[in-house]
Amino acid sequence: MAGESGKIDPMHQFLIEPVVPGLGFEIGGQFITLTNSAVWMLLTLVSLWIFMQGGMRRELVPGRWQVMVEGFTNFIDDMMITNIGEQGRKYAPYVFSLFMFILFANILGLMPVGVLGLHPFTVTSHLTITGILAIVSFSIVLIVGFWRHGFHFFSLFVPEGTPLPMIPFIFVVELLSFLVRPFSLGLRLFVAMTAGHILLKVLAGFVINSTSAGAAYGVLIGIPSLTLMVGISALEILVAVVQAYVFALLTSLYINDAVNLH
Repeated sequence: MAGESGKIDPMHQFLIEPVVPGLGFEIGGQFITLTNSAVWMLLTLVSLWIFMQGGMRRELVPGRWQVMVEGFTNFIDDMMITNIGEQGRKYAPYVFSLFMFILFANILGLMPVGVLGLHPFTVTSHLTITGILAIVSFSIVLIVGFWRHGFHFFSLFVPEGTPLPMIPFIFVVELLSFLVRPFSLGLRLFVAMTAGHILLKVLAGFVINSTSAGAAYGVLIGIPSLTLMVGISALEILVAVVQAYVFALLTSLYINDAVNLH
């Protein structure tokens, strides 16, 4: 957003604002209203629902859309079987939903809707969202672990073959490492998406301000910045896919620990 001084604030894109100021209601001293973050989460869910509906027609000769949806489902199914075994199939729907939601949210946040006067919002650039997804995944791991193994689940924190005198120390280290998982899981996605968007905004500021400063500045600074923006935008699409994959992969590995106590 351009300020009065002509500067562009790279952090303004992460600001959560009400869609219609003043419209909402109050609960427990908190004003509840529809925000841009909520709107983009709804758009993510709607886009994902349309994508899945279009690919679940079960035609005898599948079209490209159906092949694409089946490709995603087979990809996650193979991931769960590889990392957990046949028992992993029962957790595939959750990991698939997690992967697709993050993927669609990341991609939608990169859409060039600014040409239509809209401001894209990447919901995964907020630690609140990524943190909740990580906590849900971690909660599933705990529930599965204690449900299947009871208190024997704590053996996960004592690797086989650990010398007896080292068990207390190793147990504490492994437990702390386990408890850090939801923080690292949510933080990784949040940082990756936030950093890329900040960089793009800064480069956009270079392009706008150098062009306004004159033709010479536009050639020396604006054109290289614009070229770099194109390259980074392509890289951000790759990052959007990779981060969704990493989140799903780590979740499947954590569930594997709870199921098989590796």
